[in-house]
Amino acid sequence: MKLKEKVAIITGAGQGIGKAIALAYAKEGAHLSLNCYGQTPQQIDDLVRDLSAYGGKVIVTEGDITDVNLVNNLVDKTLETFGRIDILVNNAGILTQSLIQDMSIEMWDRMIEVDLKSVFLTTRFVVPHMIEQRSGRIINIASQLGQKGGIELSHYAAAKAGVIGFTKSIALELGKYGITANCIAPGPIETEMVASIDEDWKKWKKDQLALPRFGRVEEVAPTAVFLASDPDGNIYTGQTLGPNSGDVML
Repeated sequence: MKLKEKVAIITGAGQGIGKAIALAYAKEGAHLSLNCYGQTPQQIDDLVRDLSAYGGKVIVTEGDITDVNLVNNLVDKTLETFGRIDILVNNAGILTQSLIQDMSIEMWDRMIEVDLKSVFLTTRFVVPHMIEQRSGRIINIASQLGQKGGIELSHYAAAKAGVIGFTKSIALELGKYGITANCIAPGPIETEMVASIDEDWKKWKKDQLALPRFGRVEEVAPTAVFLASDPDGNIYTGQTLGPNSGDVML
């Protein structure tokens, strides 16, 4: 029960890595405030039921995390329900493909809005409360492509590189308040999002990996538990941890 009675906001928690982190946190005793988008009412009900079975309280704020009013509501609802915010996991993201010469302005803008701006928005509204309580853990889901780039993924790589730079900067700003900020930069993971990527690209990518397979969400979630736990993650800040099958080696 490494996170017993801790309160965690997790964005993009309805599927993939976000859902896996929510499950891992629930098993460790956390209370959860989840942002979900695109799931059916039945899927949301099933998620809340499954997570609540571990004993913590679970609330959900549905909607597009790039909407500043929704972010305000998410934070306010969390504070009204739990009275504090101990952990923020910025996981929400999208993944599309295009060569740069074919990429529309709309595709670029939407990627930056979802995968980078949303990280700023949630952090901006959560941090004042973490400063007041003089503690907090911010965990941002980046990507190894933010470290090395990717063919047909320049917009995605740019957004994730921005997340890494943002995280290092806020780690420097917030450490004096007892707040840590770190990134998890997974390699390709078997998720609904990656399933939409071209099969030829996925085959090409697997051939590049030191461990020649894509990871699973349950192999990423323990890193988020580690970074949120005391004493495990206490002196990690400004770091980028890479469960990436050896795609990036630092």
